[in-house]
Amino acid sequence: MRYVEKYKNEVNEFLSVCRMLGERVYVTSHGGNLSWRLDDNILLITPTKMYKGSIGPEDLVFIDLKGKKLEGSKNPSGETPMYLTFFQERPDINAVIHCHPPYTNSFAITKGTNTLMRPVFPETVVEVGPVPIVPYAEPLTQKLADSFKPFLQKYNAFLMESHGLVIMSSGSIGRVFELTDILETSSISILQALAIGEIKEISKDEVRNLENTMRTRKIPMHGNPALNGSLVDLYYPE
Repeated sequence: MRYVEKYKNEVNEFLSVCRMLGERVYVTSHGGNLSWRLDDNILLITPTKMYKGSIGPEDLVFIDLKGKKLEGSKNPSGETPMYLTFFQERPDINAVIHCHPPYTNSFAITKGTNTLMRPVFPETVVEVGPVPIVPYAEPLTQKLADSFKPFLQKYNAFLMESHGLVIMSSGSIGRVFELTDILETSSISILQALAIGEIKEISKDEVRNLENTMRTRKIPMHGNPALNGSLVDLYYPE
């Protein structure tokens, strides 16, 4: 049985996310890509040089963790080295989206304080966590993939400098899309607030209390859950 048939439900969810990324204008032209680990050594990934909003099941590509194509008539995303690094370095992660949500992306080209590293909204603190800036590197290269390594164990969302967002989860590709929406909505509010005044942050004690919310909702700690101890450690590093 072909993988596209064996994983029919996952394929349908994956294509739905592709369409929603286009509808939200989180991707344009050939930009953005996404991948979902379906089994220990099977990754579903978008094809290269296609608008994500028009991708169909016949366009999808299945690869292994070394990048070898297992199924598909097209070539996988040019950012495949980046995805292989993610899945190899973070075995707890199952799904990743790279896209260019316009408000969140504003912080990728802004000098000064990165407000997305600060605790502003409880939902974003609990669901997404801090979003560091990964230093610029040429797209489609191993150098770009390697530039994530200092951050990859600590966080689940990243802004590539002058490029775009990468966000990941131990859940499904649909869950990653929901996290993207949360972050983009937060970015809209933050940018509007900055236009009229200063940003208010949640206090350190209240950030600590949000760990109760994470335990109640069974949300794993951001980054590698085996390494990160608390939200306070993430938002208030010593």
